[in-house]
Amino acid sequence: MSGLISVDEAMAALQRHALPQSTETIELETAHGRQLAETITAGVSRPPADLSAMDGYAVRLEDVRQKGARLSVVGASPAGTPFTESITSGEAVRIFTGGEIPAGADHIVIQEDATRDGDTIVCAESYDASQFIRKAGRDFDQGDVLLREGVFLGAAELGLLAAGNIGTVEVTRRLRIGILANGNELKPPGSELGRGEIVNSNPVALAALIREWGGEPVDLGIAEDTLDAIAERIAAANDIDIFLPVGGASVGDHDLMRPAFAAAGFDPVFEKIAVRPGKPTWFSTRQQTRVLGLPGNPASALVCAQLFLKPLITGTPHQFVQATLACDLTANGPREHYMRAFLSFGVGGQLMADPAPDQDSSLIKPFVNSAGLLRRLPNADARKRGELVDFLVTSPAHIQSEA
Repeated sequence: MSGLISVDEAMAALQRHALPQSTETIELETAHGRQLAETITAGVSRPPADLSAMDGYAVRLEDVRQKGARLSVVGASPAGTPFTESITSGEAVRIFTGGEIPAGADHIVIQEDATRDGDTIVCAESYDASQFIRKAGRDFDQGDVLLREGVFLGAAELGLLAAGNIGTVEVTRRLRIGILANGNELKPPGSELGRGEIVNSNPVALAALIREWGGEPVDLGIAEDTLDAIAERIAAANDIDIFLPVGGASVGDHDLMRPAFAAAGFDPVFEKIAVRPGKPTWFSTRQQTRVLGLPGNPASALVCAQLFLKPLITGTPHQFVQATLACDLTANGPREHYMRAFLSFGVGGQLMADPAPDQDSSLIKPFVNSAGLLRRLPNADARKRGELVDFLVTSPAHIQSEA
């Protein structure tokens, strides 16, 4: 697909070339943030038996319906060491929180309500209903569905699986995304910079986004401005699912990324997109490997990663919301424009979108408080404050409440 294509055409091409998902089985303690590839049922019941919710004495309810009941203590049932006999009329078993309820008992007299004298207790209260017992299976029974396929595993989900006696899980394999920067002027963060040198900030931000989206970023380093240098980096990369070259994507003498990947056997799918920022974004394939080339300007790289890399990793299309403009906008040009914008809740709870005042493609700072991207369609008319616009939320935590 040569020439300039629309955003919709680019999205469709990416969908056609989406990588098939594979799975892997991993230990539960390493599964945070991963997506389940199976539905999991409980291996045990929780609790596995009737357990005491308090420290006290396990008794028969019939024996303590009258205040002042006297019972003989015949044993103890701490957590992990159950009392193995049955209690009969007039008997009690000392029990602790988490201890298994002995056979024959159906109530707990909490220790605050009992006075003990040797092997005898006197109950200070009367009871007419069973209390302080956590019934077996109250949380879940063995064989119950705990989590279904597709769920992302956070702290609560991992805790639930651990409680269900699940030690390993089958998860979707993380795609390995190889980030390759290009430019003689680029230096890693923390370097002492000489004249003409700049900090290579894009890979750090892109790696964070890739992790957010469930991928595994791989830093392929900074290639010098030669075809041979780029080719060496490509050849040395192992088990990469998606190459993500950053920079070298335009049409200047030093824009060598596309030719280098073409020489490595990647066939072009599209070469540029009618989008602002990010027109030089390109996409090629080689068997089961993909390459999505991003422009080097930080805003272009980050916006186009949100637009095109995220669906390539996650396999899910973007969902836009409607927001109310907080300012006037001029007419848009021929390219679909994605403006970094702030989002807040206005009076009545409506979302208010306010584009950053400076949309230059070199700027990173507007992303810090931006909640996402305001979409302007090609050749869209001017819009007035109060009109509705399409908004792609990328950072929900940045949505603000208006004062």
